[in-house]
Amino acid sequence: GLIGVRLDMEKLLSGLKSAHSSLSSNSTEDLARAIMTTDSKPKIASYESAGVSFTGIAKGAGMLAPSLATMLSVIMTDAKVDKAHADEIFARVCDKTFNRIDSDGCTSTNDTVLFLSSAASGVEVSNEQLEQALFAVASSLSNQLIADAEGHSKIISITTINAKSERDAVEVGRACARNNLLKCALGGEDPNWGRVLAAIGTTNAVIDPLNIDVDLNGVKVCKSSSPGEDRSKVVMTGERIEILIDLKVGSSSATIWTNDLTASYVHENSAYST
Repeated sequence: GLIGVRLDMEKLLSGLKSAHSSLSSNSTEDLARAIMTTDSKPKIASYESAGVSFTGIAKGAGMLAPSLATMLSVIMTDAKVDKAHADEIFARVCDKTFNRIDSDGCTSTNDTVLFLSSAASGVEVSNEQLEQALFAVASSLSNQLIADAEGHSKIISITTINAKSERDAVEVGRACARNNLLKCALGGEDPNWGRVLAAIGTTNAVIDPLNIDVDLNGVKVCKSSSPGEDRSKVVMTGERIEILIDLKVGSSSATIWTNDLTASYVHENSAYST
């Protein structure tokens, strides 16, 4: 709901009572739909292995960015897990999945990812198995969130390679994901690689400004920070766009997922409260 508008507690309590009476063990889709806001579809992911199951749900279609957004997710399992290491493993998984999506760079007053284990199966999983299962579910949910971003027409992956550190690779990718000029260009199917370089230049990452390569959908449009292959070779008519940035200063890499900026997004958010 809107910030500054008090929650209707009577409606909430009434809803809790009716929800309690209709609980079942087969209501995952109902649960996923119940938390939807501007989402167009529920987000559900499952993983099964060695007699245990993991199921996750998520919601979010805008304000998708780490550190305070409106993304909510719950991942549940019937496996027995090592409580001493579960938090550390889950945090590492979230950092590689949910924290690598960035729809519009905007924030709100909450974001939550919960991991719940009932241990009902009685089957204990190793820390390695736990991390593999959690990553599979969280990665799927993260991709589903970006694929349902408000007003989007393009799903964009921004991979930075050969960075000095993983932190630098993430920072460069996120700077591109939050650059409105670049996002508008991609929405308009304009292979304007100069906007990629401009976004990189806003970061504190270690770079050689005269030696950066940029590929757009497999075409090296920028080589050593200068024009590369003909921009007309880039095909951008599909829904997915892949940006590859080679900083050539190290060996670390990271991928950030985002979407384009469209008139539909502006319309939806300009009329949100009215």
